[in-house]
Amino acid sequence: MSEQPNVKNIDKVVIRFSGDSGDGMQLVGNIFSDVSAGEGNMISTFPDYPAEIRAPQGSLSGVSGFQVSVGREVYTPGDSADVLVAMNPAALKTNLKFLKPGGIIICDGDSFTETNLKKALYTTDDPIEELGIDPDRIMLVPMTTLLKNTLADSGLDNKSIMKCKNMLALGLVCWLFDRPVEKVLEKLKTKFAKKPAIYEANERVIHAGWDYGHNTHAGMPTYRIETDAAQPGIYTDVNGNTATAWGLIMASEKSGRPLFLGSYPITPATDILHELAKRKDLGVKACQMEDEIAGVCSAIGASYGGHLAVTTTSGPGLALKSEGIGLAVMAELPLVVVDVQRGGPSTGLPTKTEQTDLMQALYGRNGESPLCVLAATSPTNCFDMAFEAARIAIEHMTPVILLTDAFIANGSSAWRIPEENDYPEIKPRYVAGDLLEQGWKPFDRDEETKVRYWAIPGTEGAMHRVGGLEKDYKTSVISTDGPNHELMVKTRREKVAKIAEDIPLLEVEGNIDADTILVGWGGTYGHLISACAELNSEGIPTALAQFRYINPLPKNALEVLKGYKNIIVAELNTGMFADYLQMHLPGKEILRVNKIEGQPFLVHEITEGVKRELALIK
Repeated sequence: MSEQPNVKNIDKVVIRFSGDSGDGMQLVGNIFSDVSAGEGNMISTFPDYPAEIRAPQGSLSGVSGFQVSVGREVYTPGDSADVLVAMNPAALKTNLKFLKPGGIIICDGDSFTETNLKKALYTTDDPIEELGIDPDRIMLVPMTTLLKNTLADSGLDNKSIMKCKNMLALGLVCWLFDRPVEKVLEKLKTKFAKKPAIYEANERVIHAGWDYGHNTHAGMPTYRIETDAAQPGIYTDVNGNTATAWGLIMASEKSGRPLFLGSYPITPATDILHELAKRKDLGVKACQMEDEIAGVCSAIGASYGGHLAVTTTSGPGLALKSEGIGLAVMAELPLVVVDVQRGGPSTGLPTKTEQTDLMQALYGRNGESPLCVLAATSPTNCFDMAFEAARIAIEHMTPVILLTDAFIANGSSAWRIPEENDYPEIKPRYVAGDLLEQGWKPFDRDEETKVRYWAIPGTEGAMHRVGGLEKDYKTSVISTDGPNHELMVKTRREKVAKIAEDIPLLEVEGNIDADTILVGWGGTYGHLISACAELNSEGIPTALAQFRYINPLPKNALEVLKGYKNIIVAELNTGMFADYLQMHLPGKEILRVNKIEGQPFLVHEITEGVKRELALIK
């Protein structure tokens, strides 16, 4: 391949791949993202796929999308795309609304058949005119024809040939944005290591796509995406579920406790189970249990046995696990519960994102059942917060609920693979030495932190029993005494509250001297930091506070928020975190920007919401 001479430098670009669920849009999007991360670009991705297992081919309901933003200062997948890749008329029709005015469309011209147009509910035989598309902004590529010609002598059957069409589109996009084809082929060689004929076919198709762009559109510019100076290291792209799994593995290494996962498959959390099931080489025990209740109970048993115990789920499963989590609170055992939030209630929107499990995480158990609640802010931050959830669970002997969501769990970001010394040792409070000699009892605790000691079965002199019945504060035997119960309830509450001494202070970004502070939590960070920057650039001074620690709150959090005239909480629910903060800030009005559509925020929705709220209080 010869170098394309007409190359323009750009800071960032947003590309949206779209096609049938079986067209491989998630695969090509992930490969393009991974290669871009390896080139030093920041990335943010948004896989957007239907809840149906397989809608009718070519239908509007069966379209799957993958949007990625690549370049400098990338925090979101972008409100709208610069380039739309549409593999059929249905994909073009449903995704055109995501394209910027003047954006480029790459489309399979061979797919504009009478049958496909009918399936996609077109009323004419000219979809370009019907949709009002500028003919100069669309590249109608004869993908099917080009594909069949390229693989005519491959020996593959027609079905196998058609599965390669997504790679033709990927080759064309690699040409357009000056991505190294060699890096793409490295990814494919790994994926098809045991299927050399399939790899060879895809290799030929990738080159065919690149060559088509180079030869047919030689007068059209290609684009080189600029990179920021980055910390030296090895970079890749990673999605939130994978990062969560890896963070738990790091915590296992740093604590010296073997990792056990007891879980039941549920969208969108299942990939954590898949990833940990692969890691027997690192001593991980991953068990797919028969239901959600068995998942949490197996993890509690593993925790009692001395493991770093984890269970993963989404909102409906968290509800089923609630009694088991209450048992872990009462027994004061370390347990990490990862809740990858999705749209509800009930089965709800299994493949869509929301932040609607917050109140369930905080209060969804019977009795006084305090525990620690954390939230990850990005796909890569899932690694850090999974590690932190495990650290707090072990060092403070408490269940910890880590909230992620479908957006960051399925989305990916560029990630620098950490060094071993980037993370601290995790130090369990074991029963040993003087404690045993002094006549240790199961609910003896450090009086400063209120953390009880962990007795690993097999420790000589540490035979013990814990469970779901209340125990006496001094003797650790079963007790129904009222004053003792009140003491134990307050002690467990105080133990969780004291975690605030062991977590970072709340940091404020943006214009810290502004009158207005924008507040968020969890996976909305990228959209909120982008909105904050936009508001400041428009002359609306705005600060930003994004919460990762929710219970307990960072110990400076309330004082920080009290220092602002206007507090505006933006979240993907009806106002749960706003209500939670309002409880802690009586007399201070909390303003709200909310969205509950199963989709992440768009940056302009936040900026418009902030302007609207500020206008209302003038």
